[in-house]
Amino acid sequence: MERKKIKRALVSVYHKDKLDVIIKTLYAEGVEFISTGGTQSFIESLDIPCSAVEDLTGYPSILGGRVKTLHPKVFGGILSRRDLEQDNAQLAEYEIPEIDLVIVDLYPFEATVAAGADEPTTIEKIDIGGISLIRAAAKNYRDVVIVASQDQYEALLDLINANGAQTNIEERRWFAKEAFAVSSHYDSAIFNYFDGEEKSAFRMSENNPKVLRYGENPHQRGVYFGKFDEMFEQVQGKEISYNNLLDIDAAVNLINDFEDITFAILKHNNACGIASRPVLVDAWLDALAGDPVSAFGGVLITNAIIDKATALEMNKIFFEVVIAPDYDLDAIEILSQKKNRIILILKNAKLKTQQFRTLLNGVLMQDKDTHTETVEDMKVETQKTPTEQEIEDLIFANKIVKHTKSNAIVLAKNKQLCASGVGQTSRVDALVHAIEKAESFKFDLQGAVMASDAFFPFPDCVQIAAEAGITSVIQPGGSINDSKSIETCNEKGLSMVTTGFRHFKH
Repeated sequence: MERKKIKRALVSVYHKDKLDVIIKTLYAEGVEFISTGGTQSFIESLDIPCSAVEDLTGYPSILGGRVKTLHPKVFGGILSRRDLEQDNAQLAEYEIPEIDLVIVDLYPFEATVAAGADEPTTIEKIDIGGISLIRAAAKNYRDVVIVASQDQYEALLDLINANGAQTNIEERRWFAKEAFAVSSHYDSAIFNYFDGEEKSAFRMSENNPKVLRYGENPHQRGVYFGKFDEMFEQVQGKEISYNNLLDIDAAVNLINDFEDITFAILKHNNACGIASRPVLVDAWLDALAGDPVSAFGGVLITNAIIDKATALEMNKIFFEVVIAPDYDLDAIEILSQKKNRIILILKNAKLKTQQFRTLLNGVLMQDKDTHTETVEDMKVETQKTPTEQEIEDLIFANKIVKHTKSNAIVLAKNKQLCASGVGQTSRVDALVHAIEKAESFKFDLQGAVMASDAFFPFPDCVQIAAEAGITSVIQPGGSINDSKSIETCNEKGLSMVTTGFRHFKH
C-alpha cells in the first residue's frame, strides 16, 4: 500500500502537554513546521525552527485572535488534491505550500460551560479556526493527516516510530474518522448550550467507547460510551458486562435517595432486599433477610464504608458486584478472596438528569424522575393519622417503589423491605405477589406499610392489604375512586397518605 511522506505540518493547539515529543520526532524525520502565536513560541523553545502563519498569509492575527488561520494560503495547502493537475497549478500560481499534517485542538468549550462561565466568556470559547482546519484536513484525508485531539497523539507517535513520517490511506482515513468524531461532539455541545431546555432537536454525543463481552444476551453486541472511571474505581474483578452496568446504574440511583446507613441488594434492576440501620452489618443482614434466594448473584450497594464485620457476613453468599464509598483494608482482603467478584468504589454519584431511549423510528426523551417525597409532600386522607414510625416506613417504602418496575407494590416495616411485587400487569397481582413472598420468608406484616407507584383504581388493594395486617398506605392519589379507597381504609382502621407524585418505571 502506497505511503505518502509528511513534509510540512501545521500545528496550532490550545493544550501543549505531550506535544514536545511529537514535534521532536517529526523534526528528526525532516518535517517543517508552520504555527501560530503560543504554539510557534513553544516549538521554537525546543530549538526547532518554525514559520509563522502570518508570514505565509501576509496578514497578522486580527480581531483579538479570532482570525489567524482562515486564509486561502492555509486552506489551499490543506485542501489541494495532490493528484489533480489543476490544483497543483493553482498552488504554484499563488505560491501556496502543501500541508501534509495538521495538528490542532479546540478551545475548551464544554469545560468553560461546566465551570459556570458567563455567556461572553463562553462564546469566546467557540472555536472557529480550529474546527475549520479539522474539517478541511479530514475531508482531504487522501493526502493529509489530521490529529484533532491530544487523544490521538499516541497513535500518531506510534505510527511515526514504526514507519517514519509517512502514512497510508487507511491510516489517514482512521485519523479523519477520529477528527469528525471530535468536531461533531464539539458542535453537539455548542448546540445543546444554545438550545437549553427547548429540546428543538436531539443531539447527544458520548465518547470513550468500551466494547463489552456482549449485550443483554450473548447474541447481541454491546458497547458502553462514557467515562466509567470518573464515577468508579474498580478494585478488582472480571470485566463488567452490559447487564452489570444496568444493575449498577439502578443501584446508584436507588442508594442516592437514602441518607441513613443503608444496604441494598438488586437483581434485574429491582431491589430484592434493602434495610436502613445505625450499624452497617445490621443493615446488610436485614437487607439479605428480605429475599436471601434472589440475593444470589446480585449487585450489592451501600452508602457507608464497608468494615470487616460486614464483609465477613457478605462473604457467605455469592454475589457479582459490590459498590461502596470505600472499604476498610481488612474488608477488602475478605471480599477479594473471590477473584472474579467486582469490587467498586463509588467516587462520584452525580448522574445525568435526562433519560432517552430509541423507540420505533425515533428517540424518546424525558427528565429523570429525581423527586423524592418527604413528610411535607404527604397529605393525610383518612381519619387515622400515621404514627411516627409509620411515617418513617412510608418514606422508606416510597423511595423503594420509585425505583421498582411498574406495576409495583412495596411492603416495608421498621425500615426494612419485607417484599415487593414487581412488574405485574395488575396492581392487585403485584400486592398479592408481595404478600405471598413476605409470608414465605416469615415476615410478620402486622404493622407494616404499603407503597404503590401509582394510584389505586379500585379499593381492592386496600382491602387485601388490611387483611394481611398492613396498617398504613402511601400512594400518589388522583383516581376517580380515591374516595372509595379512603372509605375502605377508614372502615378497616388504616391510615392513608397521598403525595401527588406518580412513579411509573418501565
